[in-house]
Amino acid sequence: MTKHTITRQSGTILGETYGCDCGAHLAGRMAAEVHAAEHHQCSVCLGSAEEEPAPGLTRPCASCAGTGRRREQITWQLAHAEAERLITLAVVRGVVDAFAGPFRLSEVADAVRDGFGLPPGRLPVGPRVRDLLLELQSAGEITMVSAPDELIDGTDVVLFRDPQWQRARTLGL
Repeated sequence: MTKHTITRQSGTILGETYGCDCGAHLAGRMAAEVHAAEHHQCSVCLGSAEEEPAPGLTRPCASCAGTGRRREQITWQLAHAEAERLITLAVVRGVVDAFAGPFRLSEVADAVRDGFGLPPGRLPVGPRVRDLLLELQSAGEITMVSAPDELIDGTDVVLFRDPQWQRARTLGL
């Protein structure tokens, strides 16, 4: 069985090029993604099982759950699509309105999960709730009140493990 892990080639004058363990040379990210998908590899991490969200920072690929395989990626993408359909801004806004003071991402995600009766791991509730909380924050409805847990690469990249917010109208009380 031929292995198909695709990596970016450095030092080429042709721009962004990729090479596969099977010997294929691929010009551009799109060609690398197509080659990965054709060989049942994740088209995000290209079969490596790791993604690089920021330069110098790697983590297990979230799209394929760190397997490098396409089947897991498709399952994950379907779960994300179902979470987007089920967990709406109105749902998260309703949960946030129930908190009198500061609340954590994990508290809101747990309340949403419990409200729908979802077992842990059934849907990516945490990432969906995080995205919607950030949307509420950008709309000025809530304000983040926690400091970053870790600074990566100076202050350019910050990491929050379980950020805390508060409704904007309760800050002055």
